[in-house]
Amino acid sequence: MEYKGLVIGGLLPALAFGLAGILQKSASRSTPGMGPYLLCIGLGVLLTGAIYTAMTTDRNITLPAGTMALGIGLSWGTGMLLVGLGIGHFAVPLSKLAPLYNMNTLVVVLLALVFFAEAREVMVPRLVLGTLLILAGGAVVARS
Repeated sequence: MEYKGLVIGGLLPALAFGLAGILQKSASRSTPGMGPYLLCIGLGVLLTGAIYTAMTTDRNITLPAGTMALGIGLSWGTGMLLVGLGIGHFAVPLSKLAPLYNMNTLVVVLLALVFFAEAREVMVPRLVLGTLLILAGGAVVARS
């Protein structure tokens, strides 16, 4: 059953986020204002949430969960703004930026190990090896 979760929660989002990067680069070519650009992204997220809410019966929300969701939106929106600025205002190639901003994996892994005590559930030596490979890849890409 875990493989289904890995496909649904890992591989398919990788495709969606990859497509988002391509759309982001395409949008930057039409020199959008970053504020309206983020508002359009927000409308896309709102539409996704509305469709999913309409399709399911799971409509529960609590104040703590809603607050965390707002934090997700703020951090993700800030990231999208910064990537957009890197592409649009600083003309950095997407092929260089994507490997760098996807080092967010390292932040997630570290914080999950600390806050959720996931070290008991994973093979830490493999995480360390993977981390070193990600850092090496980021260094190679940034210098290309």
